[in-house]
Amino acid sequence: MSRSGRPYKVTGLIAVAVVVGLASVAVFRRQPLASAPVAVLSSTNVYVPADVARPDWVAGRRSAQLASAASISAPHNFQFADGVDASGITARLVNSMDLGKYYRATHYDHGTAVAVADVDGDGALDLFFVNQAAPNALYRNLGGGRFEDITARAGVAVGDRACVGASFADIDNDGDADLFVTAVREGNLLFLNDGHGTFTNVTADAGVGGTGGHSSGSVFFDYDGDGLLDLFVTNVGKYTQEERYPDGLWRSFGDAFAGHLHAERSEVSILYHNVGGARFANVTTPSGLVHSAWSGDATAFDYDADGRPDLYVPSMQGHDELWQNRGAGRFEKIGRKIFPATPWGAMGVKVLDWNGDGRLDLFVTDMHTDMATNLLPEEEKKKHDPATMFPPRFLATDGNHVLGNALFTNRGGGKFDELSDAANVETGWPWGPSAGDLNADGWPDLVIGAGMNYPFRYAGNNVLLNDGGKRFADAEFILGVEPRRDVTQPWFELDCDGSDVMQDICQGEIRPHMTNDLRSPSERGQVAARHGHVTVWAARASRSAVIADFDNDGDLDVVTNNYGGVPQVLMSDLASRGPVHFLTVQLVGQRSNRDAIGAVVTVQAGGRAQVQVNDGKSGYLAQSVMPLYFGLGSATQADSIKVTWPTGREQVVRESLQSGNRVVIRE
Repeated sequence: MSRSGRPYKVTGLIAVAVVVGLASVAVFRRQPLASAPVAVLSSTNVYVPADVARPDWVAGRRSAQLASAASISAPHNFQFADGVDASGITARLVNSMDLGKYYRATHYDHGTAVAVADVDGDGALDLFFVNQAAPNALYRNLGGGRFEDITARAGVAVGDRACVGASFADIDNDGDADLFVTAVREGNLLFLNDGHGTFTNVTADAGVGGTGGHSSGSVFFDYDGDGLLDLFVTNVGKYTQEERYPDGLWRSFGDAFAGHLHAERSEVSILYHNVGGARFANVTTPSGLVHSAWSGDATAFDYDADGRPDLYVPSMQGHDELWQNRGAGRFEKIGRKIFPATPWGAMGVKVLDWNGDGRLDLFVTDMHTDMATNLLPEEEKKKHDPATMFPPRFLATDGNHVLGNALFTNRGGGKFDELSDAANVETGWPWGPSAGDLNADGWPDLVIGAGMNYPFRYAGNNVLLNDGGKRFADAEFILGVEPRRDVTQPWFELDCDGSDVMQDICQGEIRPHMTNDLRSPSERGQVAARHGHVTVWAARASRSAVIADFDNDGDLDVVTNNYGGVPQVLMSDLASRGPVHFLTVQLVGQRSNRDAIGAVVTVQAGGRAQVQVNDGKSGYLAQSVMPLYFGLGSATQADSIKVTWPTGREQVVRESLQSGNRVVIRE
């Protein structure tokens, strides 16, 4: 059944794992392609699935959203435009062959971090993109939406492993942003910044190379309050075999998404304690934070406001976990007590005060639940039907889950209400959430990188405008983020008269690994074959997004990292349409860590308070070093800024709070 309860056909990323991993539930056998009669198409050289090239839902979605604009009280009279062509950014994420020519469902397609920091101290925010079967890329911000590639001279290209996540943080408190990059099997990397944007690989001396696992997200936070940033690294689980493809990457298991059913594929995430001198010690076991739940990302989250940062760790195949910081370097697992039901297929997570009550809430995106059925465009705003969810044996849990995104709204005293439906934050195929005040009205909005690539249909990113803390309004079409300029892209190439003659596409439009029709070729009737060189196209899709003012005009822009494609550089024209009232707040720790990670900032303006946590969490799989942005709405200045530092000390600033100022607050 589909989300709405209608009959569905087996499809999707995880349906493969259900079929392959649960032989007792279903048996999947491919019929030999040679058994089907074959017709010849002599001139076919491009293959574009019809639901990718012509997404017939887009026009209707756009019309409906534009019609709803009048009912949105949040300011929305501005637009984004993709300026990637003029930006100088040419980086393209080269995807694993596991997600292309030799398609199999795998966790490789999760890794697309984009991280931000002013790496050279010139006052402009620079961009770092991870890559998979090609080098990473670092772009220096030249201003005005223009960037230059400084990867080679910066020394952060890597290029010999599939990179996944990236975090900028000042690990040695010397005033510049260092860089940590996670990778699949070949080891993670730590680069020290010399303050001018040149980095040195210090991984070996620092002791943070990892254990050769399938690493993913990384989170810097000071869990023991000693003024040094510690590090938590999630390891997903073993999803690759011992064989490599021609691109150098490891071949995935055919049942990679049934990996949670195989105890021998489990991997433990790692907690590192910063001991000073740019060195770390693995304290996973003595800390009690022994986490092995197929997790891709995490975030520091002081859920009980006791001043000690806890850790929320989503699970992409099971229950999320909350690790409570008990002090003295010890953590305790309490997730089921605080969050009895969490998403089953959680991917990204973001802490924010969405309703303006001064308490920090938690937004979690659920990607893998959407893969249980053939997700139709009209069903993206609905929770999944429990009757059509994966079978209990595949869930491998008690089945008590939020079947979609979750918005855990803080009621105080360690109590949370799940309000995702009431707040209208359910979306389809979501990956990474980012939060920022896009319209500068004083309320945090959400940008969600979304969609799938080959061989799925097109699905766009989501922009949710915060309507005064009451709910969020769908606005990606209103603001020009969707539809994209191009919804398709070349994905891989085949030689249908050579080594690839037996590929499904060469034999006809048969995709039994991911098709909506599991009949054998002979049951379908005559199948048309292709000859010669064939270029296979796929839908474009984002994973990660970061929100920041990249052209220093006072409004927030959005940059995405797209799997198998080039980024989007979505520049806002809000500032060109009239005055934008805002402040940026840069914190400088003294007793606290230099980045002041863990500080809570409260801005009083226009008769209300806004609260943000300075956790550095800028988007899916990424942590960044950049000032906090506070929209002031109609107010031309703030009344006060209160900082609660990681040490617990409070500091209040009441001077130089006019709109447009960058307020630097030193502890």
